[in-house]
Amino acid sequence: MFDNSVFLAVNAFARQTPWLHGFLLGYADEGFLSFAVLMVAGWWLARRAADVRRMAAALWTPIATLLAVAVNQPLVALFHEPRPFVAYHHILVLGHHGADPGFPSDHATMAGAAAAGLFLVSRRLGAFTAFAALLMAFARVYVADHYPRDVAAGLVLGAVVCLLGFLVLRRLLVRLVEWLAGTRVRPLVLCRRAYPVYVPQSSASSSSAPGSSAVADSSGSSSARIR
Repeated sequence: MFDNSVFLAVNAFARQTPWLHGFLLGYADEGFLSFAVLMVAGWWLARRAADVRRMAAALWTPIATLLAVAVNQPLVALFHEPRPFVAYHHILVLGHHGADPGFPSDHATMAGAAAAGLFLVSRRLGAFTAFAALLMAFARVYVADHYPRDVAAGLVLGAVVCLLGFLVLRRLLVRLVEWLAGTRVRPLVLCRRAYPVYVPQSSASSSSAPGSSAVADSSGSSSARIR
């Protein structure tokens, strides 16, 4: 099979590149933490942009990632495909891996969902996350934990779950963000400079009406607000 041939070619490459073992093994095992950092970056960008749709996507991304991994579990049990180190005994295996079924890959599913979600927040961040997802997929094959088909299916599954879920829930998520923007947690969903800020009367301009205070927006202008 073509897929097996690609796997064996990657494994041969792994034999020839021992200087990459430490990095790719570490990334294959713990690289999922980098996606958590990227999701925080997505939330920060959406907050600074004060865009409710982007914030909705930023909040949806971690939920979609967990949902995609959950959806993947029955598929793994259904296909019940062995991992490559179970089928091949002469290959190079880096690290210690469980012998549970590996199709589709949980790590790749997580990475695919994160990349798709963050692309909705920021194309630049999404592109960077997509690169990180592809690197994760390659690393999982490099350490002999998955076949290429395992990670390819995982990437597609994660992206599909995330995008379809956002398509269905977008209006609800936007309304949720708008509701949150009207509560005390507003600074967590909209940057402070993006909405009116209270200015004490003593600092208001002399043109303000007596008995009123001023509200300054992000551009520095002020308007009177009756007490």
